[in-house]
Amino acid sequence: MNKRDFDRQPVRTRRISWRGVALWTLLGGLVLTAGCSTRRLSQPAPVEDRSGAARPSDGKPLPGAENAGKPGYYTVRPGDTLYRIALEAGQAPRDVQAWNNLTNPNLIEVGQVLRVAPPVSGTAATATGVTAAPVATPGVVARPLNAPPAPGTPGATVTAPTAATPAPATEPVSAGADDVAFVWPAQGAVVASFDEGKNKGVSISGRLGDPVLAAADGRVVYAGAGLRGYGNLIILKHNNTFLTAYAHNQALLVREDQTVKQGQRIAEMGSSDADRVKLHFEVRRNGKPVDPVAYLPKR
Repeated sequence: MNKRDFDRQPVRTRRISWRGVALWTLLGGLVLTAGCSTRRLSQPAPVEDRSGAARPSDGKPLPGAENAGKPGYYTVRPGDTLYRIALEAGQAPRDVQAWNNLTNPNLIEVGQVLRVAPPVSGTAATATGVTAAPVATPGVVARPLNAPPAPGTPGATVTAPTAATPAPATEPVSAGADDVAFVWPAQGAVVASFDEGKNKGVSISGRLGDPVLAAADGRVVYAGAGLRGYGNLIILKHNNTFLTAYAHNQALLVREDQTVKQGQRIAEMGSSDADRVKLHFEVRRNGKPVDPVAYLPKR
C-alpha cells in the first residue's frame, strides 16, 4: 500500500494498520532479544585458574633451589612422593622429612629441592633443631594378630610387635664388605625375576596369610600403604648401605621405628595392589635396586 492509498482510507482502518505495524515491530524486537539471550547461554563461562600453584612469574624461589644439582639433593618431579624419593635414595621417609624441615610430608612441590643424604652433623634434624612429626601411614588400622580384617576395611593392618620366629633352614649369605647377611623372606617359589627396568625385585609366590620374614636384622623405617604400586609395604633399614622392601602384604605386624631380628615374622602375605597373592621383595644398595637372588642363599 502506497502513501496515497493509505491517506484515502478511513481513519478507523488507518488506526488498525498503525497498530499492526507497532505490534510487528514489538514482536521482532522480542525475537531478536531471545536470539541474543540464547547465544549468550550457549557459550561456556570463562575458566579461571585458582589452583594457587607457584609459577615462575610469581618470583618466589622454591625451597632449597640453591642446592639444585648438588650431591645429596634431589629436585622434585611430577608424580613424586616423599615415600618414593626416600626409597630411591635409600633413606627413611621420616629422616628425609626431618632433614628438610617438612611439617607435612604430603606437601612437596615440583621443582622443590630436597636433601636426601644425612647432614654433615649426622643428626636426623635440620640445622634449626626442628624434629619432624611422624610420617603419616595412610590406610593403616590396628587389629589383633589372629583376628580377621573387618569387612570392607581398606588398607593394611598393624598388630602389636611379635616375638622373633625361627629363621628359614637355609643359611644366610654375607652381602660382602657391608657385613649384612640375608635369608629368604618367604618360602614360595620365585615367580618373577629381577629386571632393573621392569621389576626392581623378585616376586615370591605363596598363600594368603603366609608369614613374611625379615631378611636380616634392622629397623622399620616405613610401614603403610602410601607408595602406589606396592600396596601394604614394609621397609627395613639394615645399615647405611642396605634397605629391604616387602610389598603387597595382607597385614603388617610391625610398626615404624621398631627393631626387628632376622627371621622375625613382620607381615602376612597378601595381594594388596597386586593381581595375585605374592610377596614383592627388594634389596636396595645405596638406594639402587639390586638382584635379591645375588644376596640370598641358594635353594
